[in-house]
Amino acid sequence: MTGNVTPFTVLYRSAILMPSFSYTAIDQAGKKVSGSVIVRNKTEAYRELESRALTPVVVGAAGEGETAAKGAKGGKPGKSSRHTKLKRQELVLFTEELADLLDAGMNLERALKILQERQANESIRSVAGCLRDEIREGSRFSKALGIASPSFDELYCSLVAAGEASGSLPEILRRLVINLKQLFSLQRRTVGAMIYPLTVMLACVVLIFVFSTVLMPSLSDMMQKTGQDLPMITDLLIRFTNFMATWWWLILGIMIGAFVAFRIVIATPAGREWWDGYKMRLPAFGPVIMGRFYAQFCHTLSNLINNGVPLLNSLRLIARGTPNRYIRNHLEAVVLDVGEGSSLARAMEKTAAFPVQLVDRIAIGEQTGELGKSFSKAAMKYDEDLDVRIARLTTIVPNIMLVIVAAIVGVVAYAMINTIFGSMSGIRGR
Repeated sequence: MTGNVTPFTVLYRSAILMPSFSYTAIDQAGKKVSGSVIVRNKTEAYRELESRALTPVVVGAAGEGETAAKGAKGGKPGKSSRHTKLKRQELVLFTEELADLLDAGMNLERALKILQERQANESIRSVAGCLRDEIREGSRFSKALGIASPSFDELYCSLVAAGEASGSLPEILRRLVINLKQLFSLQRRTVGAMIYPLTVMLACVVLIFVFSTVLMPSLSDMMQKTGQDLPMITDLLIRFTNFMATWWWLILGIMIGAFVAFRIVIATPAGREWWDGYKMRLPAFGPVIMGRFYAQFCHTLSNLINNGVPLLNSLRLIARGTPNRYIRNHLEAVVLDVGEGSSLARAMEKTAAFPVQLVDRIAIGEQTGELGKSFSKAAMKYDEDLDVRIARLTTIVPNIMLVIVAAIVGVVAYAMINTIFGSMSGIRGR
């Protein structure tokens, strides 16, 4: 046992059944030391080591001494595995809890330690442990994120880097939580709104299949017996279903080939830039993508500028963290112009990729010296617009699907009724 602990203290602690924790730590001289402490829990073991000016490497129950030693030799505890993938809800929970701990005044290493020890979710514990190990080894938090989990994409890491540079990491994490929740809410609402139309569409496909394989052959025989020809719409529908039944493999092959070719094209820089720009012009979905970018852009610049980061550095951080190639190219052009002495409003107007209202707000902010405040107001406006656009998207798309399904069902129903009435007229005419 190490440290100034009297025999009376040992006996007293043992009497109240306090557990013993083995540890391996680094002292102030940089040497590795091992020993044990008798405390109530693992958190107090860490506090005890910190009070002795020891940097803990591995801390475990006394019976885990051998395991702890192996972990120390390997360099990382077993739970701190790299490349752990977080689910959407886990990513939001990790970001939100880390922001709460940082807001409470804890430093980053201690906040990650609490997440590693007390978080019930195993994946979050693993990611927090890996991040803590990397930070202890001298890595920046934004770099450690990319090592710990592929769930932290380029935008996430770049925004965290911006928060580190500006000293506003908790605010950046809060904004990331809002953005992640908005994105997941949009996906969830869109999927939920599409369930009913897709169910109706599936029923429509089943109806067409039954119609073409069961009903139409019987109706065709009936029409031939009466000596009448099939109605044009019924004949076209039968030809279409026969064609699909005969050449389905070719159609499927063409669709797969087109998908593979599309993936190959967008894997190239030029193809990726074209696709990223085209997505922003899509009906219904394009305004949502653009609105989300403008809101993120304004919030991030507001945080960076209000925390003292120079404008040019702020723009570089945002450009580096923007995954959309089309937008990134325009931002890089803005960075170049601002670096050459141009005003931000003039540089943004020159690209013709930003709304006139946003450019005007920025111009006013530059003239009044309150650029950060202008971005804050613009961010609030785009948040409101984004909510409206999301609500509109989740309303319009299902309605369009229902109209398409209704049209298909109507055509099939009309063909059946027309054929039945034609056969009945032929029978009466005989």
